[in-house]
Amino acid sequence: MTENTPSDLIEKPADDPDADQLGVDAEDAQFADDQTLTPEFVRSISKVIDERDELGFEFLTKDLHPADIADLIGLLREEERAALIEMQSGAIAPDVLAELDDDLRESVVEAMGPEQVAEAVAELDTDDAAFVLEDLNEEKRAEILAEVPLEDRLALRAALDYEEDTAGRVMQREFFAAPGYWTVGQIIDRLRSTEDLPDRFFEVFVVDPSFTPIGEVPLSTLLKCPRDTKIEDIMSGQMMRQIPVTMDQEEVAYLFEQYNLISAPVVDGDHRLVGMITVDDVVEMVREESQEDMLALGGVESDTGLSDTVFETVRSRFSWLAVNLGTAILASLVIAFFDAAIEKVVALAILMPIVASMGGNAGTQTLTVAVRSLATKDLTASNAMRIIYREATVGLLNGFIFAAIMGVLAGVWYGAAGWGGQEEAVQLGVVVAIAMIINLLCAGIAGIVVPIGLQRAGADPAVSSAVFVTTVTDIVGFFVFLGLAGVILL
Repeated sequence: MTENTPSDLIEKPADDPDADQLGVDAEDAQFADDQTLTPEFVRSISKVIDERDELGFEFLTKDLHPADIADLIGLLREEERAALIEMQSGAIAPDVLAELDDDLRESVVEAMGPEQVAEAVAELDTDDAAFVLEDLNEEKRAEILAEVPLEDRLALRAALDYEEDTAGRVMQREFFAAPGYWTVGQIIDRLRSTEDLPDRFFEVFVVDPSFTPIGEVPLSTLLKCPRDTKIEDIMSGQMMRQIPVTMDQEEVAYLFEQYNLISAPVVDGDHRLVGMITVDDVVEMVREESQEDMLALGGVESDTGLSDTVFETVRSRFSWLAVNLGTAILASLVIAFFDAAIEKVVALAILMPIVASMGGNAGTQTLTVAVRSLATKDLTASNAMRIIYREATVGLLNGFIFAAIMGVLAGVWYGAAGWGGQEEAVQLGVVVAIAMIINLLCAGIAGIVVPIGLQRAGADPAVSSAVFVTTVTDIVGFFVFLGLAGVILL
């Protein structure tokens, strides 16, 4: 065994001569039961990187999918990633580069030389290449594009000219189209003779003389027909969905889900075919949108990642925490307005957070369902009033249930604590019960009305709704509870 070998944490397979030479096993120890990379495997990779053992790294990762290698790079420390790039002559494989998370990809590209990035970009489809370049600053992007071959450079510039998160940005410019008078045999011969084809496609688009798509022929249909069959005789055109280049990617994902699409043509303002979107692109869109919505509901910027520095993380979370501080101060002003009541009945200070908390949780439940339904277009103008009525009814019924529970508990607890007589205990229970009913009713209405209103105003309901709903439930909860206490108990 030589000095520069990978970690011996992994056993070597008896039938692999490379493993005999290196003393490792790249098979069973790579993945845990949940299909994530095992800590032992990651440590073995760290060791070969520390030892600058390029042969060992290639052997350990030779059977990994590019997506798994991208995950592996994300698990490495920053200095290990830099050492890996240096060890591989300043480059990361193009298919691995495209699989990296956005925040991690940007740092990896920054560590690579412009020539290496340009070589990788030139090997990728235009949509993946655009993903690699879109988050870079203008200077770095121009430096890389200057090294890209002219044809690829023009295609990339055209893709990057479209707005982010639109069909034009995410589409592939590589596709196969043919006029309707071509035969199956002509198309098959052309497919076999040309090298300028997309890596993955499922349909041949049929176009008219103005290059407008008029139909499509699945490859499965194409292969089953005689060679002399004209494709206009076998194309399906009536239900073909064309996607404008300016369509938002959320709308694109909806079309694919709604109509079970595998691929779809993308057209420009003149309805000319300029690209295509395939289902694997849509899967990535859905993942990005779901992550953005989940982060936005928590008040975290969409570009936040685990590879961010402490300073970047603090900066990304500060703005929403500042907004929450403002709303908390607003709620505190409501409490201050009733300071005399709280001084006379100390139990109010103990019970009012319960009322506000229940309203906040109920509002968040409704809000989560509403945001999801808006994203999937299950909640529209056609059924909005019915859903608002349903959520108001749910809030009201939950309010009555928890009002009965909390009203009894508050009254019994107040009397047992010896802070007042039986009459005061009953009155306090009534105050808590009424406040609970009103706040849960308002929470249900706010949780559905706020996101609908924000969407109609042109704002993203996932980003802004939580702060407004929480503010409503806190203010209503404190105001109703303390106001009723001031009227009934004092």
